[in-house]
Amino acid sequence: MANRVGLSKFSVGSTLNRPQKSLSLPSCNSLCSIAEKQESTSTNSSTTDVQTQAQEQEQEQARHEHVRKLQNLLQLGRTGTARSFIRYLLRPKSPFSSPSHLYTLFSLSSSPMKRIFSDMLFSICSESKMVSESAELYMLMKKDGVQPSIASVNLFLESLVSTKRYEETLQLFSEIVESGLPQDQFMHGKAIQAAVKLGDLKRAIELMTCMKRGGIHPGAFVYNVMIGGLCKEKKMKDAEKLFDEMVERSVTPNLITYNTLIDGYCKVGLLEEAFSIRERMKDENVEPNIITFNSLLYGLCQAQRMEEAHRLLKEMEAYGFVPDRFTYTTFIDRLFKSGNVDASVALSEEARRKGVHIHDYTCSILLNVLCKKGDMEKAEEALMKFLENGVAPETVFFSTIVNGYCQVGDINKAYMTIEKMEALGLRPNNVTYNSLVKKLCEMRNMEEAEECVKKMMEKGIPPNVQTYNTLINGYGRSCLFDRCFQILEEMEKKELKPNAVSYGSLINCLCKDGKILEAEVVFGDMLHRGVVPNTQIYNMLIDGSCVSGNLKDAFRFFDEMVAKQIVPTLVTYNILINGLCKKGRVIEAENWASEITRKGLSFDVITYNTLIAGYSSAGNIQKALGLYETMKQSGIKPTLNTYHRLITGCGKEGLMLVEKIYQEMSEMNLVPDRVIYNALIHCYVEHGDVQKACSLHSAMEAQAVQPDRMTYNCLILGLFKEGKMHEVEDLVNDMKTKGLFPKTETYDILIEGHCKLKDFSGAYAWYKEMLKNGFIPNVSICKSLISGLREEGRSHDADVICSEN
Repeated sequence: MANRVGLSKFSVGSTLNRPQKSLSLPSCNSLCSIAEKQESTSTNSSTTDVQTQAQEQEQEQARHEHVRKLQNLLQLGRTGTARSFIRYLLRPKSPFSSPSHLYTLFSLSSSPMKRIFSDMLFSICSESKMVSESAELYMLMKKDGVQPSIASVNLFLESLVSTKRYEETLQLFSEIVESGLPQDQFMHGKAIQAAVKLGDLKRAIELMTCMKRGGIHPGAFVYNVMIGGLCKEKKMKDAEKLFDEMVERSVTPNLITYNTLIDGYCKVGLLEEAFSIRERMKDENVEPNIITFNSLLYGLCQAQRMEEAHRLLKEMEAYGFVPDRFTYTTFIDRLFKSGNVDASVALSEEARRKGVHIHDYTCSILLNVLCKKGDMEKAEEALMKFLENGVAPETVFFSTIVNGYCQVGDINKAYMTIEKMEALGLRPNNVTYNSLVKKLCEMRNMEEAEECVKKMMEKGIPPNVQTYNTLINGYGRSCLFDRCFQILEEMEKKELKPNAVSYGSLINCLCKDGKILEAEVVFGDMLHRGVVPNTQIYNMLIDGSCVSGNLKDAFRFFDEMVAKQIVPTLVTYNILINGLCKKGRVIEAENWASEITRKGLSFDVITYNTLIAGYSSAGNIQKALGLYETMKQSGIKPTLNTYHRLITGCGKEGLMLVEKIYQEMSEMNLVPDRVIYNALIHCYVEHGDVQKACSLHSAMEAQAVQPDRMTYNCLILGLFKEGKMHEVEDLVNDMKTKGLFPKTETYDILIEGHCKLKDFSGAYAWYKEMLKNGFIPNVSICKSLISGLREEGRSHDADVICSEN
């Protein structure tokens, strides 16, 4: 068909700004020559115009002749020949510019055969998958009041669905319903299929309900489409109900129905139900195909029921089905996941010997599994076996190995792998180098990361947005924010548009460093450049504001987020609840927690831990314990953080409650960490059971849990309470042996402890050591020491302290 004439778009600015050549006046001879040329050109132009007009007249006559011929064929009832002739007229070199052009000329003839011709042309365009042309024809016919036949409309719907134009399918179906055109089972089926393909199950169910109300009974096709959609969404109960309805309505399930259900059950791990469907197939004499067996094999392998899988494989072969790529891939994947690398590689070799080509993607997955486990030796070995068995070397294989070496921190081997792939004629890509850049940034080796980017560019591999995002994150974590801004500028110069991740990395690092104002400036720049913020970025800003104690800004960001229709997540609410709890505003925090359930979300362990911590700090231990019980009843397992907050809060209520909480923690198979031990030691010291505190210290070391200064400070306080100064000295020596040298807080405890026991000489000795190590004691402690020394007649030492402070 002739090409349609289109208008070229010219840039006015570019035409005006184009450099003009300098003008020179022509000579007299030149002018004569120009005049002769112009006369010749004018003659040629006239000849061309005449020829063009003649050609156009010929084409116009041909078009009218074709239309007349079509009219005659239709009037004589020779519809088969007419259809063939229409197809001929829709060829690329036809005198008609489009099907609409042919339709318009035929319509001008006022032929009584217009309706038959229109429907025939519309159906041929639909059959030929000329979707845009069919749509244009449909609108012209609608405008002229020509109603297409149900068969033609069905062909158009089929062409729309087969070309994945699902929205247009549903729009057309709505128009058909509104226009009052008769509808049949096929029309409804295509509309339902389009809705399912779009993932809009709600709409699909509504369409099916309307279909039934209209007295049109769904057939196997509609039920299969609906069951398939429900299985894909893992709504197996609903799929079951629909299957039962299908049987009740005497619609016979076919192989597609059974395979769809089996696949759905297997993917959600309901293997007994899947095999029950298989038994039903046998009862109904529906023969399985290789898809039936592959789905069941997949389910068994995922459930690690390998003996049953091998038995089923034999049954499949007995039916005459040869294992295909999916079958082998299913077994290889399970062997790899169970750590049996040798067996999986051997199976891939067997597949190749039998002529089954294992997809390169599968090979890549196998290498990826080994690399994630950090078993680089086996990964290299597997790659060599793949190559030896005829798998063509691919960049993705070597990029996976490079990433593996980066994960285990072997940068040299990563570079060597790149050299190997280049020796094989493979070209590294962004993915290959981005793994290196990421690892170097994680190692805070920014200089080498920059060198790596330079190597990329030298090899003609331009860094992409991900490369620059990684650098921004690396520099941001090192608090080198000026370089982050430079990188953003570099991206703009190279016409690489920074995305939400680019800005998010920088905003996150600024917030973590307490630079909230700067983070907000970057956020403003991001909005100005048209980069749409996501939930994560707002969460960063809200969290940064909460950490800095500025709840007003945190709620301002939240309101802005909601106004922009960016949906807050559970993380958002948890951040705000934590911010309120840290400010002691626990009632408001609980009100915000209620908002979580109103939004259809559920509390997680962080929500409960935050509220428990808030009420514990506020001294409302009964409320904290109530939340703890609700948490357990909701099926959420408490963590060490839960018990730390409860032990700290319950310490004020007495040791019996603390011990009960600790016992429950042990029953949960949670092993205490240093934070828990410190909380327990503190409780026992506070309640005067120093012996128990010391035994916990011993248990802590026996469990290889390293004590910290807080541990020792609590124990020193306890020993001073019992007047055990010599044991205090031993404890301090033990502390120093472990590399935990006293700091201000420890020295203050030591000086104050000796002062309270009237041992001012001991206090003075610790004071001198404290000063020598560069620490200054608390003013009130100094006063106590000075006063004690004067009481003992050591005015000189007291005066020395006065002069030093």
